[in-house]
Amino acid sequence: MLTRNNPVKRNTTEQRIIAMAIRLLEKKLKTKPFSFTTSENTKNYLRLQLERLEHEAFMVLFLDNQHRLIACETVSIGTINQTPVYPREIVKTALSHNAAAVVVAHNHPSGVAEPSAADRHITKHLQDALSLVEVRTLDHIVLGHGESVSFAERGWL
Repeated sequence: MLTRNNPVKRNTTEQRIIAMAIRLLEKKLKTKPFSFTTSENTKNYLRLQLERLEHEAFMVLFLDNQHRLIACETVSIGTINQTPVYPREIVKTALSHNAAAVVVAHNHPSGVAEPSAADRHITKHLQDALSLVEVRTLDHIVLGHGESVSFAERGWL
């Protein structure tokens, strides 16, 4: 019997509530363009999308010239400690959306948001590839459990 104290029931309910919140947020974003003008509001949006996942996922926010959201796509889903990222595919998608800028993000299911050397390496490759087609990389945000790291805030972009 499922009770109020049953963690399986609670996790299922929490996941359903989070999914509903994401759908409502996406609906609002589609009706009124949302601008990602600060690291804080970008982190809050991404927290809803990525923080709860038990596997690593890499997401890209495709933005127009005023940093308004055109599309938000999960471009890669991996394992508990890695996910493949293909700069070529991200460039193709940015061009298909006619994006002027991107914010990339991924989660660390371990809960520790500190970026790895591999995170910094792929960010540099993405930034170089996107700059060739005049798409700016505004930030790379790494999310842990209740914590996040912004490459832009650290001066890495």
